[in-house]
Amino acid sequence: MNRTATINRSTSETTIEVYVNLDGTGASEIATGIGFFDHMLTALSKHSLIDLRVAAKGDTWIDGHHSIEDVTIALGQAIAQALGDKAGITRFGEATVPLDEALAHCVVDISGRPFCSFTGEPEGMEFVRIGGEGVLYPGSMTSHVFHSLATNAQICVHSRLLAGREPHHIVEAEFKALARALRAAVALDPRVSGVPSTKGAL
Repeated sequence: MNRTATINRSTSETTIEVYVNLDGTGASEIATGIGFFDHMLTALSKHSLIDLRVAAKGDTWIDGHHSIEDVTIALGQAIAQALGDKAGITRFGEATVPLDEALAHCVVDISGRPFCSFTGEPEGMEFVRIGGEGVLYPGSMTSHVFHSLATNAQICVHSRLLAGREPHHIVEAEFKALARALRAAVALDPRVSGVPSTKGAL
């Protein structure tokens, strides 16, 4: 079974190419023009074991919003395509991940029904900017990333921040918890015959 996909997305704002291999080793090549987002996608790949290549060129002279959004749309579409008919998957995944003072919990259901609940971030998180030189990552975008990924991958995601103060730690814990939950949910289970649903379809 070849669970890979490549999605190309081109608009007046961005040109994106995303490749995923759900049965990879967590290898990644990420270039979005936004350093902290590259760091988060690298962590997502590493801890989900999904091989990920992302090449993005966008209007980052405006800000990073369009590039982050469009990469996430393409990533979600690639995951959906790579999942195929979803036969043999585990379907559900859950993870709780710490990063120093931050603690994030995430549950994923490869349900075919897009839904995202994203809660728990401290007040003011949406106004922070994270990163070093170049285009900074807006704290408001993490919620947007999770919602866009859920919508375009057609999955259910519940993400809760249980503790956290430092913005970098908060976002990284959230991404890593998502990664570990995805890792479990997309994994093939040799005991599963067909689609893991009483309806016979996901």
